[in-house]
Amino acid sequence: MKKLRSRSQRGAATAEYAIATMAAVGFAGLLVVILRSDEVRGMLTDVIRHALSIPG
Repeated sequence: MKKLRSRSQRGAATAEYAIATMAAVGFAGLLVVILRSDEVRGMLTDVIRHALSIPG
């Protein structure tokens, strides 16, 4: 038996997906701004160099 949605909930799932997508786009934009700074780029480079260095 199929469950029917009330009229007030039509499109609710679509709206939730839209809000989640907008939040993800905003977060990605914030990451781009942060990663463009020279200080953060230098810190990430140092972390990667340290992780890839072979001890000994």
